[in-house]
Amino acid sequence: MERAASFLSSLLGGGGSGAPVATVKSVLVYPIKSCRGISVPQAPITATGFRWDRQWMLVNSKGRAYTQRVETRLALVEVQMPPEAFAEDWHPTPDDHMVIRAPGMEPLKIPLSVECATINDVSVWEWAGSAYDEGAEAAEWFSTFLGCPTRLVRFNEDSETRLTDPDYARGYKTMFSDGFPYLIVSQGSLDALNEILKEPIPINRFRPNILVEGCRPYAEDLWKSVKINKLTFQGVKLCGRCKVPTINQDTGIPSPTEPTETLQTYRSGEVLLPSHKNKRKVYFGQNAVCRESLSLNGKGRIVKVGDPVYVTQSFSSSDEVPA
Repeated sequence: MERAASFLSSLLGGGGSGAPVATVKSVLVYPIKSCRGISVPQAPITATGFRWDRQWMLVNSKGRAYTQRVETRLALVEVQMPPEAFAEDWHPTPDDHMVIRAPGMEPLKIPLSVECATINDVSVWEWAGSAYDEGAEAAEWFSTFLGCPTRLVRFNEDSETRLTDPDYARGYKTMFSDGFPYLIVSQGSLDALNEILKEPIPINRFRPNILVEGCRPYAEDLWKSVKINKLTFQGVKLCGRCKVPTINQDTGIPSPTEPTETLQTYRSGEVLLPSHKNKRKVYFGQNAVCRESLSLNGKGRIVKVGDPVYVTQSFSSSDEVPA
């Protein structure tokens, strides 16, 4: 425990020097919850996260969300958006579509600007409400692929609000993410993990929104506040990892133990956060919110690949880090 605390303490600093501590390596957006992400050169900030991120999800016959925790084949579902969809002022026309592909299936096109019927009793984790139903063709496509009744739904921004946990981020909103609008992970953290894994894994196992490079491994643990392109991201909670990092995102096949077993040796609550209750949970990455999402007036609310990352405030010790 002392070794972990000492390591975390060594990651402090850099916030007052005026020099960037890292650079944005990748910006990733996941339009359909638990399906493959899209690496983009830039993404605009909205009130609920990056534009298009987790705006859709798949639900069962009871309206409950499907994720890779149960349906690992979702890892095989590719999503394509129009390239211009990530420009700040872009608005879809009736001719613009999200294109979905999966092994053994013909491409499915989902219009981005067509009004849909609303269905009630859609739920993900603690939240329940209404959502737009993307229709019979999408339902048949996903039901065929997964082999069980499935519907594709879109978050209903006109009538619904899903707030983040007020114990960590009061007043912020998200759509169908697990709990927070952004996940920040460093390449250094992945590299450090891969040095001790028998078989290295890619970053897609951890599904970050912002991948940074140039900082020490796990530096993001202690980032209480960072600036990226004049936007303020606040680290609100270490990301406790579930089954998904064990799933090979190219095959949809889970590993029985890795990387969770290795992370358990040095990234568990018992090692990192001895004062916290959940000793067995493993942590990788920092959940975050963007302060400017509370007021979206003005332009330039974009995160781009290559943007420098400045730490403006750090947690002073591992015991201060929320988890």
